[in-house]
Amino acid sequence: MQAVKEYAPRVGMAPVCRALGVPRASVYRSLKKEREPLVATGRPTPKRALTQPERQEVLDALHEDRFVDLAPPQIWASLLDEGTYLCSIRTMYRILDANAEVRERRNQLRHPSYEKPELLAVRPNETWSWDITKLKGPVKWTYYYLYVILDIFSRYVVGWMVAERESAELAKRLVKETCLKQGISKDQLTLHADRGSSMKSKCLALLLSDLGITKTHSRPHVSNDNPFSESQFKTLKYRPEFPDRFGAIQDSRAFCSTFFNWYNFEHRHSGIALMTPHMVHYGLAAKATRSRQVALDKAYESYPERFVNKATKAPVLPEAVWINPPADKQTDGDKNIQTIGDQRTLIPQGVITT
Repeated sequence: MQAVKEYAPRVGMAPVCRALGVPRASVYRSLKKEREPLVATGRPTPKRALTQPERQEVLDALHEDRFVDLAPPQIWASLLDEGTYLCSIRTMYRILDANAEVRERRNQLRHPSYEKPELLAVRPNETWSWDITKLKGPVKWTYYYLYVILDIFSRYVVGWMVAERESAELAKRLVKETCLKQGISKDQLTLHADRGSSMKSKCLALLLSDLGITKTHSRPHVSNDNPFSESQFKTLKYRPEFPDRFGAIQDSRAFCSTFFNWYNFEHRHSGIALMTPHMVHYGLAAKATRSRQVALDKAYESYPERFVNKATKAPVLPEAVWINPPADKQTDGDKNIQTIGDQRTLIPQGVITT
C-alpha cells in the first residue's frame, strides 16, 4: 500500500494498482482515512435574515387573539392593509415551524376499528356465506350478476340467482326464498357477507331481523374474511367449460344451473372428506364413510403387503368449520384444526390429512 502511494503520483493509480495487485478502492479508502476531518461549520446565516428580536416580534403578532385562527397568508394580508410589513409569508411559516406550531388543524378522517368476524359451524344450516360476482356479457362493459348463498359446513349451494343488475331487493327475495326452502327457524342461522351495498342494505337488514337471522360482515379491504364464497367463485370460473363471455342472460342461467347441479351432487370436495356437498348437507356422510372404510378394510385383508404399517383410514368429515377462529383455536396444541388461509376445519383425532 505504501508503494502504491509513492509511485501513483508519477505513474498513475491504475497501472500501479494493477502491477502490485492492490484494489484501487482499498487505496482510496486508506487515503480518505489519512485526511484531516472536515470541520462542520453549518449553513451561514444570510445577511438579510431577521434578527432574533424581529423573529420574536413576528411570532408575537401571529399569537395575537385576532390572528390565532387564521393562516399566515391571511395574517400577512391583514397586516399589509394596516400598513405593517413584518416579513414574507414564507418566513412566517418558517418561524411557526421552528416553534412547532405548524400542523393540520382540520378534523381528520379516522377509520373505525372493525371487529374481526369469528364464525363457527358444526352442522348444516347454521352459518351461510353469500356474495355476488360478475359474469361478462356479450359485449364489453356488460355484465350479469350471480348471487350465491353457500352453507360453509357442507359447502352446499342453498340458493343462487342470475340477474341483470345488483339490487338489494333481489338479494332480499333470494334470501327469503332460500330460508323458506331450507326451513330456517328463528335464531338458527348466521348469514355472513362482505360490505357491498346490497349486503348492507336496510331492506335486507329488516328482513333478517324479522326472520331472526344474525348477520355479520367482513372487515373492509380484508379479502380472507369471506373465504368460502370466494373459493366457490374460483371453482366456478376455473371450470374448463366456463366461457369468456355469455351471449345472453339465458345462457348464463343455463350454465349456472348445470354447474351448481354438478357442484352440489357430483363434486368431491377436499374440505369435506371428499364427499359431495349434498351428502354432507342432508346427513349422508356418515353412511358413506362407513361404506368407504369397509372397502378399504377388504383391500387390506386381500393385499396387506401393499399397505405400509397399517390399513388406510377413510377420510372423516370435519367436526367444525371456522372463519377466523379465536386465538385459543390457533395454538399448536390443538391438533384437530386443518388450516386453509383463515378458514379452518376441525379434524377428529387420528385422521391423517394431506
